[in-house]
Order: sequence, then structure tokens, then C-alpha cells
Amino acid sequence: MVISDNTRGLILAISSSLFIGTSFILKKKGLKRAAAAGIRAGVGGYAYLLEPLWWTGMISMIVGEVANFVAYIYAPAVLVTPLGVLSIIISAILAHFLLKERLQRLGVLGCISCIVGSVVIVIHAPQENMPASLEEIWILATQPAFLAYVAATLSMVLALILHFEPRYGQTNILVYLGICSLMGSFTIVSIKAIGIAIKLTLEGISQVAYPPTWFFLSVAVICVITQLNYLNKALDTFNTAIVSPIYYVMFTTMTIIASAIMFKDWAGQSASDIVSAICGFITVLSGTVMLHVTREQEPVPLPGTVTWYDGEHIKAIEDGHYILVHDSEYLDSYSVSTKN
Repeated sequence: MVISDNTRGLILAISSSLFIGTSFILKKKGLKRAAAAGIRAGVGGYAYLLEPLWWTGMISMIVGEVANFVAYIYAPAVLVTPLGVLSIIISAILAHFLLKERLQRLGVLGCISCIVGSVVIVIHAPQENMPASLEEIWILATQPAFLAYVAATLSMVLALILHFEPRYGQTNILVYLGICSLMGSFTIVSIKAIGIAIKLTLEGISQVAYPPTWFFLSVAVICVITQLNYLNKALDTFNTAIVSPIYYVMFTTMTIIASAIMFKDWAGQSASDIVSAICGFITVLSGTVMLHVTREQEPVPLPGTVTWYDGEHIKAIEDGHYILVHDSEYLDSYSVSTKN
């Protein structure tokens, strides 16, 4: 029995989601523990680098990303990227049990919608048009339409980093995740090119000597580091169940746009397949929105508030009051004596 390239990509994408969904929870718990011993990542701290649980989550994410990387070699981005919704479902379920971030009935319906939409996308996904060499990929990357996309995206990233992050990063989740998603579209395009280069090299057509190989590798490294930095800030500042779906929606949308412009994934597809895949994608987005609106947001510490994590709850001292935070609700509050 011959397994098609799309099927290989599908299996790898599902495996990737399992590892990545788990990594969100492990990294979140590691960030909470690290916040008790140093400055929170959301305000520029790096104490989480000394936390084993965070590194366990990081390893899980790396394994998932490697599987995702290989999936892009065999299948188009329009198939692989939307399947990342499975990681949201996994992280939402695990967060319900391990982080006490409640998953309500509408959230369960959102999970089901995500699964249904993913199935539709898989059925109507286009077959991959594999470039024959890196020269061909380079031609696609330097076409006017994609260069215009690159210029517009870099402009938005610079605006978010230099203007919006210092002012709104701690209160608006779209700032951190916007940077991650915009840079992520470059990551996927670069990884796709690197994967093709590796595949061609293994087939005996070496791509090592070509400058575009190292260019795409450099772009991928820079983008991945940037994504991880701002994703850590988002996870440390906002509720995991909110970060995951919003990041998925923004990242998937930008990736599909970038891939469609550069690789022309939809070329040769029938109108019915294109419409069906778009409907599946909208169904997935609807599911992520349902997951989003049914989850609670974590309170953002105000200036002058001291917070720490004791391994079970988030605690704080604000205006002379001791506060126990659990499930994003204040359960207990009482005055701390300030008598000399």
C-alpha cells in the first residue's frame, strides 16, 4: 500500500499537535513556578530558564515543531497549519484539569466544531506542487506580490515592537500574539524551503552550496527566536486558554495568506474544493472563538502589586491586603497589619 505525501503530512501534523498542546501546559506551570523565584517573563524576567518543568515543555514543543517541520515537506501549508487546532483542544482539556482553567459546555462545542472543520479541510486540501529546486523557491520568494507582503508584514512587526508593546503589551493580548503570528508566517515559508532543500539533498541533489539555503535558514532561526520570546510573554501575562486559540487563529491566517501568495497552493483546485476548505477553516475559527469566550481571563497585576506562585495558587499583596487568587477569582482577602 502506497502512502501519499498528503497522508504522511497529515499523520505528522496530528502528532505535532499532541506534543505542542501538552507543551503549553508544561511551560505555563513552569512560568508560574519561576515567577515565585524571580521577575515574571511578562515584564522581562528570564527566571523560567532555570525551571526544569519549563524545559520539559520546551522539549515537548521542539519535538512537536520537528514533526510539524517534516509535515510541511510532504503536505501544503493549507492542510498542515489548520490542523494545529488540535493542539488548542489538547491544551484546553489539560488546562481544565491541571491549571484549573474551567472548560464550559460551549467550550466543548467549540472543540467539536474545531474537529469537524479540520476534517473538512483534510478532505478538500489541495495536493502539493513540489518545487524542483531552491532556485525555483527563490524565484517564488522574490516575485513582486510576495515582496509586497514581506514589506507590509515587517512594517507591522516594527510598529508593534517599537510603539505598541511598551504601551499596551501588558493589557492587550493582540500585541504579543500579533508579533508572533506575523513572524510565524515567515517561519513557515522558510521552513518549507529548508525542508525541500533537505529532501532534495537526501535524494542526491545537494542544496548545501546554494546561498538561498542559508538565507532561509537564517530567517527561520531569527523568526523562531522572536516567536518564542513574545509567546513566553503572552503565556506569562494572559490565560493559557485565551492565548492558544487567538494565537492559532492569527498564526494560521497569516501562514495561509503567505503560503498562498508564495507557493500558489490553490492553483488548479476546483471552485467547490476551495469553497469547502474555506468553510472548514471558518468552522475551525468559530470553534476557537467559542473556546475563547467561555474561558476566564487571568487578572493582570497592577503596578505596585507583588505576586508569587506557591505551587498551587497565585497570591498577591496589593495596597496592604493579602489576596489569594484561584481560578481567576479572588477567594480570600484580608488586611495585613502594618503596625510597627
